[in-house]
Amino acid sequence: MSDFRPATKCIHSGYTPKNGEPRQLPIYQSTTYKYDSSVEMGKLFDLEASGYFYTRLQNPTNDAVAAKIADLEGGVAAVLTSSGQAANFFAIFNICNAGDHVVSSSAIYGGTFNLFNVTLRKLGIEFTFVTPDCSEEELNAAFRENTKAVFGETLSNPSLQVLDIEKFANAAHAHGVPLIVDNTFPTPINCQAFKYGVDIITHSTTKYMDGHATQVGGAIIDSGNFDWTKSDKYPGLTTPDDSYHGITYTERFGKGAYITKCVVQLMRDLGSIPGPQNAFLLNLGLETLALRMERHVENALKVAKYLEQSDLVSWVSYPGLESDPQYEIAKKYMPSGTCGVVSFGVKGGREAATKFMDSLRLASIVTHVADTKTCCLHPASTTHRQLTEEQLNDCGVKSDLIRLSVGIEDAEDIIADIEQALIAATK
Repeated sequence: MSDFRPATKCIHSGYTPKNGEPRQLPIYQSTTYKYDSSVEMGKLFDLEASGYFYTRLQNPTNDAVAAKIADLEGGVAAVLTSSGQAANFFAIFNICNAGDHVVSSSAIYGGTFNLFNVTLRKLGIEFTFVTPDCSEEELNAAFRENTKAVFGETLSNPSLQVLDIEKFANAAHAHGVPLIVDNTFPTPINCQAFKYGVDIITHSTTKYMDGHATQVGGAIIDSGNFDWTKSDKYPGLTTPDDSYHGITYTERFGKGAYITKCVVQLMRDLGSIPGPQNAFLLNLGLETLALRMERHVENALKVAKYLEQSDLVSWVSYPGLESDPQYEIAKKYMPSGTCGVVSFGVKGGREAATKFMDSLRLASIVTHVADTKTCCLHPASTTHRQLTEEQLNDCGVKSDLIRLSVGIEDAEDIIADIEQALIAATK
């Protein structure tokens, strides 16, 4: 489907029914798969043949949806995970061991920051965090001999900082390591990250890809462009794996080596695969992704323009605004718009921000973002509450920041709800 445009891929990629088969992707709700001989099954376990033997590793429904996402991103292969957190964990852990090091943008989702700064440190993987607007000199100074990857978010959650993808990609490649980015907020509809030098993309498919808050999931997509054999940094991919009779992934699977290892090794040992019912729901969401992203961006821009002129708002961050300092870089990487999330501060600080949320009637206060319904959150007291004030500042999360996820309702109704809540919050 690579010759088709994104809106067509959203509907048709990943699954092509044959004569007399179901037009809609079937749900293969089975843990196991039958074979006529132990020899046939043995070949699967030795990775000598392709097929299915246990859904903890692979499932036909999941694989069809993963193939659709890979096609949308322009990658060679993809795997679904049980959550966006699992996707980011697997993406790093697939190439990093205890004693290794990763350079990461500091402007990332709070849960990802904790995953890196706390949990992965316990596993012996060290991280150096740099601000996304750091100079090239500062970025290059963060690398070490044992650096194995660079990580960032194309558009950070919730601070909406645009990653200068080419700057980070150039630095990563100069040091012989891949650039991994989380492309959740723009989605492949608004940001084709592989075109700018990204090597691996992750997603929380829970967000816009699903779009209806019906499933938790994640995805990892490989561009196929990074040459793992150019150095000795990645022995897990370039030397024999004793747990599979000594196969070498890069020799056996070529451009599919990274995703294959992720499936047959990490999924085998750690699980974290989504259920096929979840993948089915995700696929339904993907079919309307292009339509919904257009409406999300249209509505968010209207809301951002309203907030920008309101006397009850102290600041607004939305890269789609011409007055936003990130407008030009956003247009470079996301020419069709960014996403439906707007960040802003209510005059009166943290207390007024809380009162604003409590006064909303249409929008919901939920620990979620990026679905059809307008919702909001105060990250400093919820998703990022584990972080210190210094860490909040490093992540670009102000204590008065409201993350407003603008839905696809009528924009005038959304604005009217915001207006009455602002008046109530600043009385």
